[in-house]
Amino acid sequence: MLSLVFAGLGGLWLPPGSQAQPRWQHNPFGLGVASGSPTHDSVVLWTRLHLEGQGGGGVASGPVAVRWELAHDEKFMRPVQSAQVLAQPELAHSVHVEVRGLEPDRWYFYRFMSGDAISAVGRTRTFPQPGAAAARLRLAYASCQKWEDGYFSAWRHMRAEHLDAVMFLGDYIYEYPGKTSRLRTPGGGWVITLDDYRRRYALYKGDADLQAMHAHCPWLMTWDDHEVQNDYAGKQAGDSGLFDPASPSDFLARRAAAYQAYYEHMPIRASALTRALAGLGEGAELRIYRSVPFGRLANLYLLDARQYKDRQVCTKDGRRGSGTVNPRHCPQWNDPKRSMLGQAQEQWLEQELGQQGAAGVTWNVLGQQTLLGQRDFRPGPEQFLWNDGWDGYAGARQRLTDTLQRQAASNPVFLGGDVHEHWVGHVKADYASTNSANVGVEFCGTSITSRSGGNGKLAERLAENPHFVFAECERKGYGVAEFTPARLTTTLRVLEDVARPDSGIETLAQFAVQSGRSVIERA
Repeated sequence: MLSLVFAGLGGLWLPPGSQAQPRWQHNPFGLGVASGSPTHDSVVLWTRLHLEGQGGGGVASGPVAVRWELAHDEKFMRPVQSAQVLAQPELAHSVHVEVRGLEPDRWYFYRFMSGDAISAVGRTRTFPQPGAAAARLRLAYASCQKWEDGYFSAWRHMRAEHLDAVMFLGDYIYEYPGKTSRLRTPGGGWVITLDDYRRRYALYKGDADLQAMHAHCPWLMTWDDHEVQNDYAGKQAGDSGLFDPASPSDFLARRAAAYQAYYEHMPIRASALTRALAGLGEGAELRIYRSVPFGRLANLYLLDARQYKDRQVCTKDGRRGSGTVNPRHCPQWNDPKRSMLGQAQEQWLEQELGQQGAAGVTWNVLGQQTLLGQRDFRPGPEQFLWNDGWDGYAGARQRLTDTLQRQAASNPVFLGGDVHEHWVGHVKADYASTNSANVGVEFCGTSITSRSGGNGKLAERLAENPHFVFAECERKGYGVAEFTPARLTTTLRVLEDVARPDSGIETLAQFAVQSGRSVIERA
């Protein structure tokens, strides 16, 4: 049976008529279409059949034949490739087609068909060939879309941004029951089992604005903690602080279920399943970190700062999960062996940065989950730092900034999420030294909807952390980074009111970075 599952993963061609063609009484493509993992000659096309009676969770029926088509035009008058694949119940009838042999640096259109049902039309693109000249890359970065905290209207506005791709940086779903929200609730209680995760993804995927943005351009995906459980670290259970009923002793089974559901619902490659589905239950990785060149204009890195990280240290009362810590009172804080990325990913990143330096790439864009720069929460000589982010892994951050310098990485740009706030700053070679050189820049984005604490202490926190040049801690939205050979321009876009599905949007601030100078200027 697993061989059939991977036939569906890889897009195996099936002879016409080899599977019965269903006659649908409802739209089986109600969860939309998506594309992702683009290269210069390949892209992943995704959909999931939403079968009647499943409610978005469990799957009971057998394989279903699905045909896919890729064309140069939206009316499919100039076809490029097509084939038939099986949507398997073992993967919730999801389809991941890895289309290869495409032309570089061009747009395509795609759709799926099953029986008499036809999906919405999606638009996708390939990237310029490695080493090729590229004049411009427009990339949106976004994260943290908690259903109960607001409407997904940010995605509707993002469609007007003329993007080449979206980089999603984590917390695509939240595992909470959301019963305290006055706005809307996800239903279904806590998300713990495979069926629970499937239902929660189906709920989110059913949102019209999110669907439309997925269909608009390819996405580059990484995750954070809420795709599994708040504050989990590697194979260590987290602690939601909200009476999560799951037992920590069952965490690896929960993580395996969450990882499988993530794969089922994202346009990522089958190679991410390093030991197939069965391996997830045995603790195998779902490898989502990778790098993708956009000609020689930029290299895009997707990092995984959750799956391999060491557990947080010195959380109050010995609890699992995160907290604010005074490093002077935490003997383990400066242990150089502790890692956010894990040794294998650290070594891979160093090698990749070296190769891109040799290739003459202009911008190195590192998409990762959270705020990179040190952020002291209290004024005065004593530091109070958050132990779940890079501050809690200072040795690992130092290795990362040392690697940037050792490999002479050109124009490093860090994009982040997680904190539900906009933070814009300079990446320092050594955060312990006030005169430390800039080795890059960072733009940590706000959330699509997830709540934040507000601007009450913003002025004192900016004063305490002068390597940050701008912050805003209330508004929701996303960022758009436009790269050219000479300049990066980053625009922070924020909603008028996340609690309104028809909310307008405006520009909060805009910044520029000249190639060859890791200095942020207000545009």
